[in-house]
Amino acid sequence: MDFSKQIQKAEEALRRRNYDFAVELFRQLIDLDPDQGEARSGLRKALRKRFEQDGGKGGKLLRAVSGALPLSRAKTLAKLGKHEACARALEDYLATNPMDAEANLLLGVSLESAGHFQSARAVYEFTADIDPRNAEALKRAGGMMQRTGDHARALQYYERALEADPRDQEALKARKNLAAESALSRSNTGQVAHSRELIKDKERSRELERSKRLVLSEEELRAELTKLEERFAGAPSDPEVMLQLAEVHEKLGDPAAALEFAERALQYKKDSFDLIARVGDLKSKHLKKAVARADKAGQPEEAGTLERELVAHEVADYRRRVEARPGDAALRLALAKKLLRADDVDGALAELQRCSGEPRVRDEALFHLGLCFQKKGILDLARKEFQHALDASDGKGERAKEILYNLGAIAEVQGRREEARSFYIRIYEIDIGYRDVAGKMGTL
Repeated sequence: MDFSKQIQKAEEALRRRNYDFAVELFRQLIDLDPDQGEARSGLRKALRKRFEQDGGKGGKLLRAVSGALPLSRAKTLAKLGKHEACARALEDYLATNPMDAEANLLLGVSLESAGHFQSARAVYEFTADIDPRNAEALKRAGGMMQRTGDHARALQYYERALEADPRDQEALKARKNLAAESALSRSNTGQVAHSRELIKDKERSRELERSKRLVLSEEELRAELTKLEERFAGAPSDPEVMLQLAEVHEKLGDPAAALEFAERALQYKKDSFDLIARVGDLKSKHLKKAVARADKAGQPEEAGTLERELVAHEVADYRRRVEARPGDAALRLALAKKLLRADDVDGALAELQRCSGEPRVRDEALFHLGLCFQKKGILDLARKEFQHALDASDGKGERAKEILYNLGAIAEVQGRREEARSFYIRIYEIDIGYRDVAGKMGTL
């Protein structure tokens, strides 16, 4: 069936911010065709927008209660292998809890198991978007893109999966195979049933072997660089060649040259979030290397100047990332940390208040809210946020010790010596060497 008119109607409702109606329309479409990937993707967007509209706050308890039954039912159906029914139950749960990455991932797996690959791809992409370090979601998104013929994006997702978990053997193998396919597809020999039929001479065989290997020697990288420079001379406006040049320069330990080519590529692919992030990371790497050189050369003033430039760059970089993905709570939290490092406490507070309602980053956001209020001298609010963060922790890890230490410091400043000692003694019990806790135990 042709659902284009219904999808257009749902997207119009989404543009008009009539999120309830958009959700209803998209849900009707996937009920009619479970593998309607465009509708499945639209439903994710509508649910997310509706969630963000109320700040992800009000009705939290109601969401938890109303979602408990369908989530429990979905997990039972998954164990029984009833994938279609599991997917429907998960959609019921996600209607009120759309940012639950674990449930979204389970939905993707259920759809994939039911053979609904377009829908599975849409859900995996969404899961990777709301949880950018979720290696399983990234890997599965890559797998679905590969299955649906989008090999270039599949390779990008496998690369991201390996950034999140460099030891993932499945992602490593998939990346090797895709890299080999990319090398073969660039040849002009046409499609054949088996890759070996494409290898007609020793040079092509060596190129394929290099593409399969994860680590190339410096000599091989230099040879690859020469080839890419020749291609770039003939196609100076090809962003893919620029990106390949950036990758080779980075592997050769030249982040400045890598940055130059990545920035050029970004001029042609301005809406690519992955490229925005890559340019930001490359510039950070370049500046960190410059700071290290200045330190090594005994130039503390130059190192200090570069360090300040690095801090300013990282703030600007993460602002740009947040602008590209304003609904990504993890990015807002990262930006808040950069702002706090730059001593922009008010800026950090604003970002933290926007993302603290997101369950995935809530605990970390509460801790940094406490730091911000502590820096501003608003100690009652700092104490409140630290206590919330402590309640959510295991009480023993590094973050818990840091929270306890800050609570002790606040109690000291406020003249509550016994209370301060009670916080410090909790650290002393599990880590006698933490900061100056042993000394404080002797003076309080």
